[in-house]
Amino acid sequence: MRLPGICNFNPETTVLAHLNGGGMGTKKHDIFGAFCCSSCHDECDRRTMKMDKDYVELAFRQGVERTQLYWLQIGYIKILR
Repeated sequence: MRLPGICNFNPETTVLAHLNGGGMGTKKHDIFGAFCCSSCHDECDRRTMKMDKDYVELAFRQGVERTQLYWLQIGYIKILR
């Protein structure tokens, strides 16, 4: 997610983070996940709440776009014509 002042830029802590799916204990499909370091993941899941919630959600959705583009580039996602 690359949250300014939050991100630890440590690839060893990177996970695929998900937004909540709307119900208790549910998550959205992996296609809507974003790669996050442990610090960004904590902020995304609101365990730290250091940043504005709307900003974090926007940054997360931008992270989803970057993650999907990466998957497209390495062939995990294919566009059929």
